Amino acid sequence: MKRFLIAPLLFVLSVSLTAQNKDELIKVTDLTKIKTISNLIASPDGKKLVFSVTNIAPKTGSVLDFNYEREILFMSTDGSIAPRKLTTSGNEGGLQFSPDGSKIAFTRFHNGASQIFILDLVNGGEAYPITSHKKSIGSFKWSPDGKYFVFTTGSSFQDLLKDSTLNPGLKAPLWNDERPGLANYYPTAKVKADADGSIEEVRAYLEKNAEDKKATVLHKLNHLSETDISNALGFSHLWLVEAVAGAKATPLTFGFFSYGGVQFTPDSKSILFSSSQDSIQHPERVLGNKVYLMDIQTKQVKPYLSAPETGYQIVSISPSGKQILYVANTTTSFVKVNPTYIASFDQPNQKPVKVDLDRSVGNVTWTKDEKSFYFTTQSNGGIPLYKADAKSGKVQRLTSYDIGINDYVLVNNDFYWIETNAQNPYEIYKADINGKNSVRLTDFNHSWIQNKKISIPEKFTFKNEIGLEVEYWVIKPTNYQAGKKYPLLLEIHGGPSAMWGPGAAGMWHEYQYFASQGYGIVYANPRGSGGYGEKFLRGNVGDWGKGPASDVLTALDKTIAQGWADTSKLLITGGSYAGYLTAWIIAHDHRFKAACAQRGVYDLLTFFGEGNAWRLVPNYFGGYPWEAKSRDLLISESPMTYVANIQTPLIIFHGDNDRRTGFVQSEMLYKSLKVLNKPVEYVRHPNATHEITRSGDNRQRIDQMLRTWEFFERFIR
Repeated sequence: MKRFLIAPLLFVLSVSLTAQNKDELIKVTDLTKIKTISNLIASPDGKKLVFSVTNIAPKTGSVLDFNYEREILFMSTDGSIAPRKLTTSGNEGGLQFSPDGSKIAFTRFHNGASQIFILDLVNGGEAYPITSHKKSIGSFKWSPDGKYFVFTTGSSFQDLLKDSTLNPGLKAPLWNDERPGLANYYPTAKVKADADGSIEEVRAYLEKNAEDKKATVLHKLNHLSETDISNALGFSHLWLVEAVAGAKATPLTFGFFSYGGVQFTPDSKSILFSSSQDSIQHPERVLGNKVYLMDIQTKQVKPYLSAPETGYQIVSISPSGKQILYVANTTTSFVKVNPTYIASFDQPNQKPVKVDLDRSVGNVTWTKDEKSFYFTTQSNGGIPLYKADAKSGKVQRLTSYDIGINDYVLVNNDFYWIETNAQNPYEIYKADINGKNSVRLTDFNHSWIQNKKISIPEKFTFKNEIGLEVEYWVIKPTNYQAGKKYPLLLEIHGGPSAMWGPGAAGMWHEYQYFASQGYGIVYANPRGSGGYGEKFLRGNVGDWGKGPASDVLTALDKTIAQGWADTSKLLITGGSYAGYLTAWIIAHDHRFKAACAQRGVYDLLTFFGEGNAWRLVPNYFGGYPWEAKSRDLLISESPMTYVANIQTPLIIFHGDNDRRTGFVQSEMLYKSLKVLNKPVEYVRHPNATHEITRSGDNRQRIDQMLRTWEFFERFIR
């Protein structure tokens, strides 16, 4: 039977047809009920939608632990087929339709590596692998004519030294590997490893020790991953393979460089990609890149976009191939909004038009006549849909700041998108060509939330002392009653360039959980947040503490002025940069009854050395710890400088494998407070990374939320 010959079913209606019990409060374990929708794509004929859904499912044999499981589903755009599963293996990623709409491709783990699979939607049957690569496949692109895939794989430095396919002639790189006194030394297999031998044999012995993980020898700049220290260099290469089972992949790129950002030209004859392949500097010293154009048959390559100290990203090529969108950013600082340009494909550097929006542009869809294009970007607490004129660059916002459009497709004159809003973290909606009259089509989260009583955030604004308008949101306790007083929790976002709002899904459950426990919540986007343009983004350069603290505390004060908050029960929490700001605030303001600092940075001098996000130091503070001009600023901006002033009871969280901010940061803060005999508790989560609260172990996510609540309750009840 053909897969799509299924009895018609109705779409889920946007209004529930049955009475719902609205008295049930959000529980902490409701975290495991949230289904995350992503990777929305539409068939070329506009009749089918395919997307991924990630579930949190109980781990076999355990009532406490959970796994993430991802499935691929499809539905029809005319309402005849409700969402149905296409796969259930639980690890698929990267969905793409074939140009004729008869198949979809995705990646799946198979025989020890991630491979490209194809599922035939017309003839049915099981998905089958296209590749059998020894290395896992990262990203891939299906050519517009349907004949080929271009995909990326990763290789380590040591792999490339031995790989005659990607490194013909087994040559050493031209750049210096920065090993002091022994630059570009690569021992060969001919040298015997002998601890008592010659200097060459001793070197071979030491190399063997490092290979067997008896020693980690560091001579690279970025030696911290998300979870560990490592001297390994990684490279990404491009491969071409026919879109038929059993085809042999051939490499398109070679040597000790990385390649990515692939885009096919509409005629399928060429690809654009980015790389720093012309550089003779160590890869970690090269912050910019060029864009190259390659003929995939002849393998001839020529530069396409380049400029000194500039990085390029190809955003989109128009369907006809006549226009191109690209981002150009200088590499002197990343505290900025990189402009997006509209240009002629044949002459991309000649009179490009800048998109007239002080935001990043992504997820582009062109209109049929190519006179305009649609895109989404984070802005003012949401992720709106925009329309831009391709000639002038003028931009029109189509949807509200109150929702987040996480992904979308344009089918004829209708939009289908994955939406986050204050009532529901993820569902698929349909709207007209102007982004209006949206209707919910799915019920992945709606039904269980319908049984819950939730509290809707209310938006407010104020102008701070440097003239920036700051937005903040207030969520009252779920069972709020006028005339009563309630605890008030100040929630702070990290980044520092992150952005929160009703259109951001990440905090939906945490806000509703604390509101269900009788807490009011206030959260703001202080100076330095993303989504408000470059001037706002740079509002905290050289000022991580006092200025942003003033913004979030002003939001707190204005919420208190509403009259329902119990000022004897004020609480504060935040993670990453917000862990920093939490510690800063309680060292300068003693109004809070209890505080929670998560995976934060507390000493900027040492953060430079132990966090892989170390470039925040020179980018925000203008220099390094040993430079007098910046050292004094780093000290004065570090919460550790004021640790003796902390009086507020504090619980500190950090993951054992968090190398983005570095777990020693929290150890320093905890030990200092213990020496000072201050009320402090420290929680370390084994194997957890910096992403613990977003995509980490779900038992640990629940643990952290409950421990925070329990700690707060000690001091307010």
